[in-house]
Amino acid sequence: MLTAGASGFFLGASLIIAIGAQNAFILRQGLLREHVFVLCLICSLSDAALIAAGVGGFGSLVAASETAIRLVTWAGAAFLAIYGTIALARAWKPSALKAARDGRTSLASAVATCLSFTFLNPHVYLDTVVLVGGISAGYAGMARAVFGAGAVAASFVWFFALGYGARLLQPLFAKPAAWRVLDLAIAGVMYALAFSLAARAMN
Repeated sequence: MLTAGASGFFLGASLIIAIGAQNAFILRQGLLREHVFVLCLICSLSDAALIAAGVGGFGSLVAASETAIRLVTWAGAAFLAIYGTIALARAWKPSALKAARDGRTSLASAVATCLSFTFLNPHVYLDTVVLVGGISAGYAGMARAVFGAGAVAASFVWFFALGYGARLLQPLFAKPAAWRVLDLAIAGVMYALAFSLAARAMN
């Protein structure tokens, strides 16, 4: 059981600890200290639901629906391109941390953006439902559930560590130049992911 849980945890960590749209968004919100708990909880619970679906056997259904995956892929590419443009505009006129925190994002807007990053990314389904679900098939009975629980635990640990750990970088982001670098990096990530998704959808 312990081996199954550890395997699930490290697999989940290896899939989620990467520079991506969702992580970049949580990092920025963590720096601003805006709705951090709610957003980290949404990301973690979303992963938990998708992993549970995969471990429960829905991975093969998702993988078989090429039309659904293609639609989500195009929608995700469009959303990422738009958000990348917004980040590029922020980089054009960067502000210090104090100024950035003065223009707070509403909870509804932050939640909507977070959900978009989560569910308009086809990689989320491939990683959590298909990949984690597929590998979990190698375990039987309770060991399979423990494997899934390990993967879920990795999501909770990562998102809350990222969201609340971001404040350690706040002294650096008291300077507008640091925000310019961050937003340029975010824009680059968004455009790269959008291009990748568009290329995948055309194949």
